[in-house]
Amino acid sequence: MRGGLVTIGTVAALLAAMGLTVLGLGAADNAVANYDASSWLWSTSRSELARVNGVTARVDTRMEVPGGRRHQMQVAQTDRLLILRDLNTGQVSSLDLATLQITATTPTAPGLGVSVALHEDSAFVVDAVQGIVRQLDPRSLTPVGEPVRYPPGITGGAFDGTGKLWVAVPSEGTVSAVTAAELPATPGAAPPAGLSPKRVETYEVAEPAHELVVSTLDEGVAVLDRTSTSLVTVRAGRTLRADLTTTAPGSLPARTSGPQVPVTVAGERKVHVVRDSAEVQRFTVPGAGERLSPAVAWAGRFYCADENTGTVYSFDANGQLVDTIKGSGRPGPMELEVRENHLFINPPNSSTAQVVDDRNQVREVNKYANDVLGGDPPPVAPPPPPPKKPKVGKPGAPRAVTAAAGNASARVSWQAAASNGAEITRYVVEGAGQRHEVGANQRALEITGLTNGETYTFAVHAVNAKGDGPARKSNPVTPTAAVPDPPASVTAEARPDGTVLVKWPAANGQGNTVTKYAVTASSAGATAPAGESPKTELVIPAGQLEYGTQYAFTVIAVSDKGAGSKASPVSNTVVPFTVPKAPTELRASTVADQPGTIAVQWAPAVDNGRPVTKYVVEAAGKTTEVTDVQTTIGGLGDGQNVTVKVKAVNEAGPGAEASTTARTVAAPRVTVTGSSADATSVTVTFTVDAGGGRATCSAATGGKTASGSCSSLRVTGLTPGTAYTVTVTASNAAGKGTATRAQSTDALYGIATCNNGPDGDQRTYCNAEVDGRNGNEIFSVPQQLNAKQVGWAKPGTRLKAYCKKQGENVDAWIYNNQKQSTWWVQVEYSGKNYIPWAWLNLEGGDNINLLPTC
Repeated sequence: MRGGLVTIGTVAALLAAMGLTVLGLGAADNAVANYDASSWLWSTSRSELARVNGVTARVDTRMEVPGGRRHQMQVAQTDRLLILRDLNTGQVSSLDLATLQITATTPTAPGLGVSVALHEDSAFVVDAVQGIVRQLDPRSLTPVGEPVRYPPGITGGAFDGTGKLWVAVPSEGTVSAVTAAELPATPGAAPPAGLSPKRVETYEVAEPAHELVVSTLDEGVAVLDRTSTSLVTVRAGRTLRADLTTTAPGSLPARTSGPQVPVTVAGERKVHVVRDSAEVQRFTVPGAGERLSPAVAWAGRFYCADENTGTVYSFDANGQLVDTIKGSGRPGPMELEVRENHLFINPPNSSTAQVVDDRNQVREVNKYANDVLGGDPPPVAPPPPPPKKPKVGKPGAPRAVTAAAGNASARVSWQAAASNGAEITRYVVEGAGQRHEVGANQRALEITGLTNGETYTFAVHAVNAKGDGPARKSNPVTPTAAVPDPPASVTAEARPDGTVLVKWPAANGQGNTVTKYAVTASSAGATAPAGESPKTELVIPAGQLEYGTQYAFTVIAVSDKGAGSKASPVSNTVVPFTVPKAPTELRASTVADQPGTIAVQWAPAVDNGRPVTKYVVEAAGKTTEVTDVQTTIGGLGDGQNVTVKVKAVNEAGPGAEASTTARTVAAPRVTVTGSSADATSVTVTFTVDAGGGRATCSAATGGKTASGSCSSLRVTGLTPGTAYTVTVTASNAAGKGTATRAQSTDALYGIATCNNGPDGDQRTYCNAEVDGRNGNEIFSVPQQLNAKQVGWAKPGTRLKAYCKKQGENVDAWIYNNQKQSTWWVQVEYSGKNYIPWAWLNLEGGDNINLLPTC
């Protein structure tokens, strides 16, 4: 049986008519291949159930839960059936794993207080508040026979390995086993006459009103008495008690495998191991804080999860730490379940889980394998800072200690004492020569054996790890046989403002006047006074009861003589609720690629007892309603500072808002920080304020453009020695920003070159007075036309070059190293005129390609 809390939506809506996404095996034909070593694991961020094969440590089937995020869900499973209970709606649904179809649904009261249990073909719904254990046919979810009834406020409700359902009754100090009736041949049909589930065994395990915690065994049950710090095991009809020495309350896993029972005391960070009637081992869990989940026994080891760090520690039978499993690596709940010869470790808020086999080999499971839902897991917010360690001291005095006399009895009740940093382990009630120790969650006690006509006063004090706190006395009471009748009935109504209205008809005072009524609230495994009223109704203030938890109420009538009646019948069950709390972790950010748009996301609001139906998001006068925890808001101005407000809405109405600010993307701003040049290019350096967007950048001048980097750009192909103005442009979704920079290219010079030869006429070819062609001649056109000659440059003359142009082929032969070209160079000579490149050697390597074309 699996009974951990997970987060999910209304089951009928998420699975009915196959409105879920099934992956892995996929089709119903393959769904029957349900591996024995498998377990269904929940993923909160993906709203998804994944069936993990323990042998392969892989997911073979996954079910998406669209629209059902962050509802709490109880899950019970066998190889054939999966039963789900939505805590927010109370609906119970049965899923046939052979077909992955819903077979039936049935309603229960919403909230904490009802649980489901499943073993083979036996299914039960346990209403701990009302004390009702009802068998259901898992195929149709119809009742089987009559329910088993207990006093209100029971705890437990899980199967042992033999198929017995164990329930503890704190008010009686007992634990009992229930066996299931045989199912009818046809689902939903009436069972054979007289067949109903039966209470088959009952054992006294504690004093009445002690606080009890239950863990079922392979055969039998273990009951931790948190008040007396002892563990009682019941196996094969034999009861064994082991006394423990602890300074803080302990806890048990819902199910324990093997002969040894680990008791985890989170306040000490210790695990006490009990076998039969003795504590056989004790060890300390590394780390700090009190967020330890109950240690689980598996394959000769003990596994304990630290929910502060997401780490799981493994200890051998001698209590030595032998392995540290990383787990989720961040704070959050951890689910440890032994099932089908494997231990499954599941952090619901993580994308990974672990499977431990019977040789203690650990393998990691990727619950999001194959990117079933698309994309990566949502970004994980950084963990919150660790809370400051509170000062620890003895508890304070209980509040509002009151007593009401009965017939040779008195009823004492009180409000909780301040724990002062250490969890209260028990309360001690003293008076009339009696001493009673009761559980920390049992704040009402019936004291019997008193003498009518005598007056009694009772004192109550709390105990924690630091010792006994101060006592507070009750009012004096005198037991009498003249007690009023209890109210005949009680009704309760949870109201949207967080209050609970409890009403009853006037009681018969049996000759005395009823002056007040005392109301007691019962929840799963707990009772506490809710208040007193002189009228036939009581409004329990908002916040006094825990939102989302089931409560039922009983009322006693108190006469003017101080005599109190027996308790009334139990009221209907209610779940207190009010408007949600403000969303947390609200973040708003610029959407870089969309103008006038911001993205908003937040963590779910605490629903305060009713599911959040929507979130209302306001920004700059625009309002949108969403069911998810993220949205985008568009249509805003560019570069606008926006205040964003988000509030959650449930049945009670809109809750408190959370707010933050964001800025829409603005047009970029460019600042030029420098520039440089060579003969044919200009380089500009600059900075860009992208306005929260993603900018692209370019630089342009002289008809040339460069793009790319948003810090430096080089524009090439320019004319040497020319003044340019470079325009730098940055663009994003909101527009463009520009800046300019003036920068001249460097001038490029060449040397007019003609060197006379060694022989004959060659020796004077380059001389100016020689008739005919003699090198270094300059023309107004790129052609050697006498009529176009404008002069001659003496060899060695340095000429400023501007550009190049194709023209007549000129061969400088031996006079300039056999240089021959059709390129002519425009130079500064009597204005801008041309000299054959064959006669002009450009400085810096004579690279004609440095010059632009004229």
